[in-house]
Amino acid sequence: MPDNRSSPPAPRLHAGIDIGGTKVAVCLARAGTPGDEAVENAPPAIFHRIAEPTVKTGAADALAQQVLQLLQRACAEQGVSVDALAGVGVSSCGPFVRRAGCIEVANPNICGALSGADGVAAPNDWTQVPLQAPLRDALGAARLRIANDAVAALAAERRWGALQGVTDCAYVTWSTGVGVGLCVDGRVLGGKNGNAGHAGHSFVGDVAGVAPACGCGNRGDVESLAGGGSLRDWLGVDAPTLLAAAQRGEPQALRQAQLLCRLMGRLLYNLVATLDLARISLGGSVFLHHQALLLPLLRRELAQHFAALTQGVEVVPAGLGAQVGDYAALALLDAAA
Repeated sequence: MPDNRSSPPAPRLHAGIDIGGTKVAVCLARAGTPGDEAVENAPPAIFHRIAEPTVKTGAADALAQQVLQLLQRACAEQGVSVDALAGVGVSSCGPFVRRAGCIEVANPNICGALSGADGVAAPNDWTQVPLQAPLRDALGAARLRIANDAVAALAAERRWGALQGVTDCAYVTWSTGVGVGLCVDGRVLGGKNGNAGHAGHSFVGDVAGVAPACGCGNRGDVESLAGGGSLRDWLGVDAPTLLAAAQRGEPQALRQAQLLCRLMGRLLYNLVATLDLARISLGGSVFLHHQALLLPLLRRELAQHFAALTQGVEVVPAGLGAQVGDYAALALLDAAA
C-alpha cells in the first residue's frame, strides 16, 4: 500500500552575518522546524562559518560588497543557493545613521574620516557606509533583518542564553569597542536610529588629565579608556598582552586591569542606576578570553556602589559564550527573540 503520510517540513536555512570593527563573519544554520517545540527552543544548528578581516579600503560600499561576497562564498562551499535562504540576519557594530530610511554604519573603527582618533585612522575617507540598501537590493527586503550587534546579542541571550526569563536586563560586549543592549519591563530598547545602548560612548571620567580621544571625538568615554582597540594608544600595550600579564600576577599589569574594571564597573553601575536592571550578561573577546580575572573585579566594583540599587544584581558571562556574535544575527530571524 502507498505511504500517504506527509513528510515533515525541512528545516529552514538561515544566514547570520556578524560585522565588527576587526572582522566580518558569516555563518549558515538550520533553524528550528515549525511545530517541533524541542527544536524550536534550541539555538539554530550552525553548520558552516567563515570570516575575514573587515575591509577598510575602496569605495564606500566596500563593506556591503564584502558581506555579499562572503555570503556567496559560504553558500557555495556548502552547495547551497543564496536564494534558498529563508532569512539573513545582520548584527553590525554601530552607530547607525539613516539615509533615505536605510541603515548606514558610522563606526570610528571602520570609517577613517570620523573625527577624534588619536591613533592611526582607518585608511579611507568614509564618514558612513551604506549597509541596508545594497543588501536589500541583492537579497530582498523580506528576508533581511539588521540590528546593532549588542542589541542583537541581547536578543540571543534572552532567547537561548544567560538572560532567559529576565525582564530587566542588559547585554554588554567588551571587545574592540564597548556596546550595550538594553531590555526594560520586557521591552528591548531601540531608539530613533536603533542606537539605544551606545553606552560605550558615555563618559566615565578623565584619568589624571590624560584620557585619550575616542574615534567618535569624545575624550574620556568608556570605549576610549577600556575598549580593546584603545589600550595600545594610551597604556602602551594591547589587551591580550596586558590581561595575560595581569592573570600571571604581574603588579603593573594587574593595577592596569583593575583600573579598566573600575571604569567598566562605572558603566555597569550607571546602567543599573538608570534602568533598575536585575541581570547583566557580559561578552566580547576582551572579557570572554580573560573572564576568570575580570568577572570578580567587575562584580566587586559594582557592589561598592549604592546598595539600594545594586544589591542582588547579577553580573554573569554570556550564556552563549564565544558564539554569541553568530547567534546574535540568527536571533534577529527568530520570531520569539
